[in-house]
Formats: sequence, C-alpha cells, structure tokens
Amino acid sequence: MTVAPLDQRLDPARFGGKAAQLAQALRAGLPVPAGVALSVALVDAVARGDPSAAGEIERAASSLRPPLAVRSSAVGEDSDDASFAGQHLTCLNVRLAADAAAAVREVRHSAHDEAALAYRARIGIDEPPRVAVLLQELVDADCAGVLFTRNPLDGAEELVVEAAWGLGEAVVAGLVTPDRFRVRRDGTVLERVAGLKDVAVVRSPDGGTRQAAIEEKRARTLCLTDRQLAELAQLGERCERVFGGARDIEWAYARGTLHLLQCRAITRAPAAC
Repeated sequence: MTVAPLDQRLDPARFGGKAAQLAQALRAGLPVPAGVALSVALVDAVARGDPSAAGEIERAASSLRPPLAVRSSAVGEDSDDASFAGQHLTCLNVRLAADAAAAVREVRHSAHDEAALAYRARIGIDEPPRVAVLLQELVDADCAGVLFTRNPLDGAEELVVEAAWGLGEAVVAGLVTPDRFRVRRDGTVLERVAGLKDVAVVRSPDGGTRQAAIEEKRARTLCLTDRQLAELAQLGERCERVFGGARDIEWAYARGTLHLLQCRAITRAPAAC
C-alpha cells in the first residue's frame, strides 16, 4: 500500500511520524482534517519522474475536497527526539489534484536542502532523509497558532497559547508578534498579552498564499475568546491522554470550529537557525 487513508493505523517507517501521529489522533476522535498519507516509496517514485506515481498521487488528491495542504511526514519527523518544525516545506492552497504531484516533489526536495540537512547533522542523524507526504483538506483559518501543554520556558503545569489572524504560518514563520496566553489546565485564563498581528497569511485566489495587511485596531485585538481558550485547553488535555507527555500542538479555528493540524512531543532538540 503506497496511499493510505488517514483513519488507518500507519507504519511510521513507511508513512513518517507526522502521518502516523495524526492517524492515531483521528482514530481517537480528535478533530483532524481529512487526509491521505503517501508512502516514502511513492514519494521517491514521483521525484524520479515516474508518471504512474504522479497519477496515483493525483487520484489520491481527487479523493479529498480542495483546496489541499501538502505537508512533509519524514521518517523520524515529530518523534520524541526531533520535531523538524519549520525545516520542511509545506504547500498550502493546492487547488487542483493535477498540481498535487508537483507539490509533493517540492516538499521532498526541501528535506534535502542545506538547512534541513544541517539540522539533521545537529541532532545526530547521519542517514539521508526518507520523506513521506501528507495530503489534507486545507483549513481556511480565521485564526491559528500553537499550543504547548507545558510552559516551554520553565516546564510549569500550565498551557501556553500563541495565536494570530489567518493561517498559522504567520506564527510559525515569525511574521508577527502573536497574542500570547497562559491558561490553567482547567481552562482558566491566567494571562492575556495582545501581540501586533499586522499581517495575516491567507489563501491566494490563484493558489498558494499571500500576506494581507491587517488594520491597526484589529492587529492589536486579541484573536481568541476565553471560551476558545478553554476549548484549546480541552484539546491539549485530550492530546496528552492519547499520546502521553507534554505536546506541541498546531491548531486552527475556521468558522468557529477547532481543528488539530499537528501534534508532536515537546523536544529539547536544537532549534532551527
């Protein structure tokens, strides 16, 4: 099997750590967007220019509702020892199934570039990358961000949430100063600090994304309510119950509905440069 629905039990040696963890989360009833996983073997074949592999990816993409997010799921990615956060390309707003194979090639190529290989060397991984890929229905987020189920600075028993308008890439890529919240595990908000979210990453009509300017008043307005923060606290608790241990979560709200995009262990691996 080279293409697997995300609700099946996936072998991380074939489909990578990210796909395997999200598959486990989906089976546990967590709000993961629909998707399919592409094996290392299939991704390697499409990178070699195999037309049958490209056709298989197009058929897999056609089974999902567009637009799509195309994400890396390398072997060892999102493990307890190494997250690879920010190291590999994510292609967002892939509008046509026919474009999915090209996006897969770009994602695979990003795992072999100089920065990604340097990260592997810093964390002591000597073998070359083995890249699987995840195709998912894109969450067209109103706001998005990250959630740590332990304070990443001091390990305190509290949740830390960072959030911004639009797609989560504004937070992950450091394009804005996000809102920052400290939340008790029961959902009680301990601290709210408004950031400066003067740009949002949004879908582009022609595919991909663009940066949209945010007016100053909205840029300084908190983008999460206390109700949403309590819902995020519940999501964090559920993720810890499913996986065990502190989690680093990427999430998005779209039209009032919370989605789980990634769930990895909080690692002590060297940070990306």
